[in-house]
Amino acid sequence: MGFKVGCQLHQQATSLGEIRDAWIQADAMGADSIWVADHFYPLYGDPDATHFEGWTLLAAMATDTNNAMVGTMVTGNSFRNPELLADMARTIDHLSGGRMYLGVGSGWFERDYEEYGYEFGTAGRRLDQLEDDLPRMKSRLAKLNPPAIGPMPLLIGGSGRKVTLRLVAEYADAWNCFGPPENVADLSSILDDWCTEVGRDPSEIERTVCIGQDDVEDVGRYLDVGVEHLVVMTGHPFDLAPLESLIAQRDALG
Repeated sequence: MGFKVGCQLHQQATSLGEIRDAWIQADAMGADSIWVADHFYPLYGDPDATHFEGWTLLAAMATDTNNAMVGTMVTGNSFRNPELLADMARTIDHLSGGRMYLGVGSGWFERDYEEYGYEFGTAGRRLDQLEDDLPRMKSRLAKLNPPAIGPMPLLIGGSGRKVTLRLVAEYADAWNCFGPPENVADLSSILDDWCTEVGRDPSEIERTVCIGQDDVEDVGRYLDVGVEHLVVMTGHPFDLAPLESLIAQRDALG
């Protein structure tokens, strides 16, 4: 059973040179996907460490790499007008030669909102906004000239059982959550139920999971619960040995 592997490179406490070297190396190693985050401040460690904006990094990644899909894991929906976001994604798809994921979620890190002047509100309101914005993104993507040149899957990240997974069933080509396998199995079952509810074939939605560097052994645990794409998360210093392990297991399974 084939599956895909990737890495998320956290753009905190690092330099531009170091993170660019990391994504170039990951691409050369054979990663299927490379991701950055969409936050304005570090999520762990020194809260005031160096940090870089995700979408401008993504444009550089698109031109520095040749093989891997690229994307944000995931975009904070509240930060950009949905039509603008669609246009940004389409443009980076062209820069990458058709290797773009449009990853989006409702947003959660309060400091991003407060310091950049966005209304944080409630989790429910942010989900409402995501639900309003998803059809606007899709509508704009259909109007853009030229259109995206790759498939540009729409990936929704999140684990909310009542709203997020319903939105995945209604709109997404891919869905991301976090390990361990038991969590994935539970949420995936609920997503299948939502697919039945909205008349969607569950097999149309790629199951993507972010995992820690200490969780890359025995990928069969994830494949057994239907995972198709494993993404290992790493920060500076960028240790790509876990990605190397995932690639070896992928290649061994064929």
